[in-house]
Amino acid sequence: MSETSGPLAAGDPRSIAAYHAHVYYDPQTTRGRAEYLRRRVAAEFPQAKLGRWHDELVGPHTQSMYQVAFPSGMLGPFLPWLMLNRDGVTVLLHPETGDDYRDHTAHAVWFGAVLPLRLEAFPNAAAAS
Repeated sequence: MSETSGPLAAGDPRSIAAYHAHVYYDPQTTRGRAEYLRRRVAAEFPQAKLGRWHDELVGPHTQSMYQVAFPSGMLGPFLPWLMLNRDGVTVLLHPETGDDYRDHTAHAVWFGAVLPLRLEAFPNAAAAS
């Protein structure tokens, strides 16, 4: 069995199926900037999937947000673009490895403020701590 034909080892970047960027905003003060960023992402990266607006808290997120889901191959061009164009909104970027808890914690990268997450929202949170 060659190195590429067997199961992927834990920690192998090839196990990343896709990425999520959670764009956080305050509905009263920063939603306009989040909307502008969303329009720009759609125009610059049409292969990205833009999730619904969540003014109400959902999952582990402690602030309003929407998600941008994108394939692994888009990380190279999207990451520096996002760094330079997020206009001060906070973004959580994480891989999709199949372990939601670790993806949102150990594997996560924050742009802007690091926000608290409700980690108990993950089924495997107790086992991970």
